[in-house]
Amino acid sequence: MSMTPDQMAHACSIAMHANDQAAKALGMEIIETRSGYAHLEMLVRKDMLNGHAICHGGMIFTLADTAFAHACNSYNKVTVASGCTIDFAAPGFEGDRLKAIAQERHRKGRTGVYDITVYNQKDEALAFFRGKSHQINGVLIDVPEESAHYGTTGE
Repeated sequence: MSMTPDQMAHACSIAMHANDQAAKALGMEIIETRSGYAHLEMLVRKDMLNGHAICHGGMIFTLADTAFAHACNSYNKVTVASGCTIDFAAPGFEGDRLKAIAQERHRKGRTGVYDITVYNQKDEALAFFRGKSHQINGVLIDVPEESAHYGTTGE
């Protein structure tokens, strides 16, 4: 039986997370993945604070970048970042539960554009991240031939 596109996205996300030592060390959790979409969460710990006692911007960036990776790799085509920007809107604090929502805006050929917003547990936006992706050779998981065609839309 073949996988639906969203089942494929979920399987790719699980496979990526299994190998992502940085995401696991930071306690990131996959909440939901679909084709071109990912929702990841992370609890801000004391060891994630900067000299101002707020969440280090690099931690917020890493959460957003990881959600971006899960969204752009959801088609089972190995895809990497070719560029990204982030704008910080508000600080995160120790004990905050941050969520990053990644959404595909455009995908054609080997490139894509994704917007990721990072929120706190009150749904206040903390950061706006835009990532540009580039597909390279390879797949994340081996699937039956009939399921392999889901990654070809938009090309």
